[in-house]
Amino acid sequence: MIAPERSILVVEDEQAIADVLVEYLRHASFAPRHVTDGHIALEIVRRDAPDLVILDVMLPGMDGLTVCREVRRFSTVPIIMVTARVEEIDRLLGLEVGADDYICKPFSPREVVARVTSALRRVTWATPAAPIGAAGLEIDESGQRISIGGVRLLLTPTEFRLLKLLSAHPGRIYSRAQILDLVYHQDQDVSDRIIDSHIKNIRKKIAAALPGLEIIHAVYGLGYRFEL
Repeated sequence: MIAPERSILVVEDEQAIADVLVEYLRHASFAPRHVTDGHIALEIVRRDAPDLVILDVMLPGMDGLTVCREVRRFSTVPIIMVTARVEEIDRLLGLEVGADDYICKPFSPREVVARVTSALRRVTWATPAAPIGAAGLEIDESGQRISIGGVRLLLTPTEFRLLKLLSAHPGRIYSRAQILDLVYHQDQDVSDRIIDSHIKNIRKKIAAALPGLEIIHAVYGLGYRFEL
Protein backbone atom coordinates (compact mmCIF):
# COMPACT_ATOMS: atom_id res chain seq x y z
CA MET A 1 0.00 0.00 0.00
CA ILE A 2 1.38 3.40 -1.00
CA ALA A 3 1.55 5.88 1.89
CA PRO A 4 -0.52 9.04 1.32
CA GLU A 5 1.31 12.28 0.61
CA ARG A 6 1.73 14.52 3.64
CA SER A 7 -0.15 17.79 3.21
CA ILE A 8 1.82 21.01 3.69
CA LEU A 9 0.15 24.42 3.92
CA VAL A 10 2.44 27.20 2.67
CA VAL A 11 1.33 30.63 3.90
CA GLU A 12 3.44 33.17 2.01
CA ASP A 13 2.46 36.44 0.31
CA GLU A 14 5.57 36.65 -1.91
CA GLN A 15 4.55 34.65 -4.96
CA ALA A 16 8.07 33.95 -6.21
CA ILE A 17 9.11 32.44 -2.87
CA ALA A 18 5.88 30.45 -2.62
CA ASP A 19 6.31 29.05 -6.14
CA VAL A 20 9.80 27.76 -5.33
CA LEU A 21 8.69 26.21 -2.04
CA VAL A 22 5.70 24.50 -3.63
CA GLU A 23 7.85 23.10 -6.45
CA TYR A 24 10.49 21.71 -4.10
CA LEU A 25 7.88 20.23 -1.75
CA ARG A 26 6.10 18.49 -4.63
CA HIS A 27 9.41 17.14 -5.87
CA ALA A 28 9.96 15.71 -2.38
CA SER A 29 6.60 13.88 -2.62
CA PHE A 30 4.65 16.22 -0.36
CA ALA A 31 1.25 17.69 -1.20
CA PRO A 32 1.68 21.46 -0.80
CA ARG A 33 -1.10 24.05 -0.86
CA HIS A 34 -0.39 27.76 -1.04
CA VAL A 35 -2.37 30.69 0.37
CA THR A 36 -1.36 34.32 0.90
CA ASP A 37 -3.79 35.38 3.62
CA GLY A 38 -3.58 34.60 7.34
CA HIS A 39 -7.35 34.47 7.86
CA ILE A 40 -7.73 31.93 5.05
CA ALA A 41 -4.83 29.89 6.44
CA LEU A 42 -6.51 29.75 9.82
CA GLU A 43 -9.73 28.45 8.26
CA ILE A 44 -7.85 25.80 6.28
CA VAL A 45 -5.98 24.52 9.35
CA ARG A 46 -9.24 24.29 11.25
CA ARG A 47 -11.16 22.60 8.43
CA ASP A 48 -8.60 20.44 6.61
CA ALA A 49 -5.98 19.72 9.32
CA PRO A 50 -2.79 19.79 7.19
CA ASP A 51 0.18 17.76 8.39
CA LEU A 52 2.44 20.83 8.66
CA VAL A 53 2.32 24.60 8.13
CA ILE A 54 5.07 26.81 6.69
CA LEU A 55 4.10 30.27 7.90
CA ASP A 56 5.59 33.63 6.92
CA VAL A 57 5.79 36.13 9.77
CA MET A 58 5.05 39.20 7.63
CA LEU A 59 1.61 38.72 6.10
CA PRO A 60 -0.99 41.32 5.09
CA GLY A 61 -3.99 41.53 7.41
CA MET A 62 -3.36 38.89 10.09
CA ASP A 63 0.40 38.48 10.59
CA GLY A 64 2.07 35.12 11.00
CA LEU A 65 2.63 35.38 14.75
CA THR A 66 -1.08 36.01 15.28
CA VAL A 67 -1.99 33.12 12.98
CA CYS A 68 0.35 30.84 14.93
CA ARG A 69 -1.10 31.95 18.25
CA GLU A 70 -4.66 31.36 17.05
CA VAL A 71 -3.83 27.94 15.58
CA ARG A 72 -2.38 26.87 18.92
CA ARG A 73 -5.79 27.40 20.52
CA PHE A 74 -7.10 24.29 18.77
CA SER A 75 -4.28 22.43 16.99
CA THR A 76 -0.80 21.00 17.61
CA VAL A 77 0.09 20.90 13.89
CA PRO A 78 3.86 21.48 13.40
CA ILE A 79 4.53 25.09 12.36
CA ILE A 80 7.72 26.36 10.72
CA MET A 81 7.95 30.16 10.77
CA VAL A 82 9.63 32.05 7.93
CA THR A 83 11.01 35.51 8.66
CA ALA A 84 13.12 38.16 6.92
CA ARG A 85 14.02 39.71 10.28
CA VAL A 86 16.97 38.17 12.07
CA GLU A 87 16.74 39.88 15.45
CA GLU A 88 16.67 37.40 18.33
CA ILE A 89 13.39 38.81 19.63
CA ASP A 90 11.62 37.79 16.43
CA ARG A 91 12.95 34.26 16.73
CA LEU A 92 11.92 34.00 20.35
CA LEU A 93 8.47 35.44 19.68
CA GLY A 94 7.92 32.98 16.88
CA LEU A 95 8.75 30.05 19.15
CA GLU A 96 6.94 31.37 22.23
CA VAL A 97 3.61 31.62 20.40
CA GLY A 98 3.87 27.93 19.59
CA ALA A 99 6.07 27.57 16.51
CA ASP A 100 8.32 24.52 16.31
CA ASP A 101 11.04 25.88 14.07
CA TYR A 102 11.96 28.93 12.03
CA ILE A 103 13.81 29.71 8.82
CA CYS A 104 15.37 33.10 8.02
CA LYS A 105 15.20 34.60 4.53
CA PRO A 106 17.05 34.20 2.28
CA PHE A 107 17.00 30.42 2.63
CA SER A 108 17.74 27.32 0.63
CA PRO A 109 14.56 25.52 -0.50
CA ARG A 110 16.38 22.25 0.15
CA GLU A 111 16.89 23.32 3.75
CA VAL A 112 13.18 24.00 4.11
CA VAL A 113 12.35 20.54 2.76
CA ALA A 114 14.86 19.03 5.20
CA ARG A 115 13.25 20.92 8.10
CA VAL A 116 9.79 19.77 7.00
CA THR A 117 10.94 16.17 6.78
CA SER A 118 12.59 16.37 10.20
CA ALA A 119 9.52 17.94 11.85
CA LEU A 120 7.19 15.31 10.42
CA ARG A 121 9.53 12.52 11.45
CA ARG A 122 9.46 13.73 15.05
CA VAL A 123 5.66 13.83 15.03
CA THR A 124 5.34 10.27 13.76
CA TRP A 125 7.33 8.54 16.51
CA ALA A 126 5.04 5.77 17.71
CA THR A 127 5.05 3.73 20.89
CA PRO A 128 2.14 2.50 23.04
CA ALA A 129 0.54 4.86 25.51
CA ALA A 130 1.87 4.56 29.03
CA PRO A 131 0.52 5.93 32.32
CA ILE A 132 3.12 7.60 34.51
CA GLY A 133 2.92 8.05 38.27
CA ALA A 134 0.30 9.12 40.75
CA ALA A 135 -0.35 12.40 38.97
CA GLY A 136 -2.05 10.42 36.20
CA LEU A 137 0.27 11.60 33.43
CA GLU A 138 -0.41 9.60 30.27
CA ILE A 139 1.70 9.85 27.14
CA ASP A 140 0.36 8.66 23.81
CA GLU A 141 3.16 9.07 21.28
CA SER A 142 1.17 7.65 18.38
CA GLY A 143 -1.36 10.44 18.81
CA GLN A 144 1.15 13.00 20.10
CA ARG A 145 -1.05 13.54 23.17
CA ILE A 146 -0.32 13.98 26.85
CA SER A 147 -3.09 13.91 29.44
CA ILE A 148 -2.86 14.68 33.11
CA GLY A 149 -5.55 13.74 35.57
CA GLY A 150 -7.65 12.67 32.60
CA VAL A 151 -7.42 16.13 31.02
CA ARG A 152 -5.59 16.46 27.70
CA LEU A 153 -2.91 19.14 27.55
CA LEU A 154 -2.97 21.07 24.28
CA LEU A 155 0.79 21.03 23.74
CA THR A 156 2.80 22.08 20.74
CA PRO A 157 5.03 19.36 19.25
CA THR A 158 8.08 20.94 20.92
CA GLU A 159 6.32 21.09 24.29
CA PHE A 160 5.25 17.46 23.85
CA ARG A 161 8.83 16.32 23.27
CA LEU A 162 10.12 18.39 26.20
CA LEU A 163 7.58 17.08 28.72
CA LYS A 164 8.03 13.53 27.43
CA LEU A 165 11.81 13.84 27.88
CA LEU A 166 11.61 15.13 31.46
CA SER A 167 8.91 12.68 32.57
CA ALA A 168 10.80 9.68 31.20
CA HIS A 169 13.42 10.08 33.96
CA PRO A 170 11.79 11.45 37.15
CA GLY A 171 14.29 13.18 39.41
CA ARG A 172 16.96 13.53 36.74
CA ILE A 173 18.19 17.07 36.18
CA TYR A 174 18.48 18.21 32.56
CA SER A 175 20.44 21.33 31.74
CA ARG A 176 19.10 23.71 29.12
CA ALA A 177 21.89 22.65 26.77
CA GLN A 178 20.97 18.97 27.18
CA ILE A 179 17.31 19.74 26.51
CA LEU A 180 18.24 21.65 23.37
CA ASP A 181 20.33 18.72 22.14
CA LEU A 182 17.59 16.17 22.82
CA VAL A 183 14.48 18.14 21.82
CA TYR A 184 15.69 20.21 18.85
CA HIS A 185 17.46 18.95 15.77
CA GLN A 186 21.10 19.89 15.42
CA ASP A 187 20.84 22.57 12.73
CA GLN A 188 18.48 24.78 14.73
CA ASP A 189 20.19 27.92 15.98
CA VAL A 190 18.21 28.84 19.09
CA SER A 191 19.20 30.24 22.46
CA ASP A 192 19.01 27.85 25.40
CA ARG A 193 16.82 30.46 27.12
CA ILE A 194 13.94 29.48 24.83
CA ILE A 195 13.66 26.39 27.05
CA ASP A 196 12.50 28.67 29.87
CA SER A 197 9.67 29.93 27.69
CA HIS A 198 8.57 26.41 26.80
CA ILE A 199 8.69 25.32 30.45
CA LYS A 200 6.62 28.36 31.40
CA ASN A 201 3.99 27.46 28.80
CA ILE A 202 3.86 23.81 29.90
CA ARG A 203 3.45 24.82 33.54
CA LYS A 204 0.54 27.09 32.63
CA LYS A 205 -1.20 24.26 30.80
CA ILE A 206 -0.63 21.83 33.67
CA ALA A 207 -1.95 24.40 36.16
CA ALA A 208 -5.07 24.86 34.03
CA ALA A 209 -5.65 21.08 34.03
CA LEU A 210 -4.88 20.49 37.72
CA PRO A 211 -4.50 23.72 39.73
CA GLY A 212 -1.76 23.55 42.32
CA LEU A 213 0.07 20.62 40.74
CA GLU A 214 3.78 21.24 40.18
CA ILE A 215 5.73 18.51 38.43
CA ILE A 216 8.45 20.47 36.60
CA HIS A 217 10.93 21.96 39.04
CA ALA A 218 13.73 24.43 38.37
CA VAL A 219 17.09 23.56 39.94
CA TYR A 220 19.03 26.77 40.42
CA GLY A 221 22.13 26.93 38.25
CA LEU A 222 21.56 23.48 36.78
CA GLY A 223 18.32 23.15 34.83
CA TYR A 224 14.99 21.35 35.24
CA ARG A 225 13.71 18.06 36.58
CA PHE A 226 10.40 16.20 36.57
CA GLU A 227 9.21 15.18 40.01
CA LEU A 228 5.76 14.07 41.20
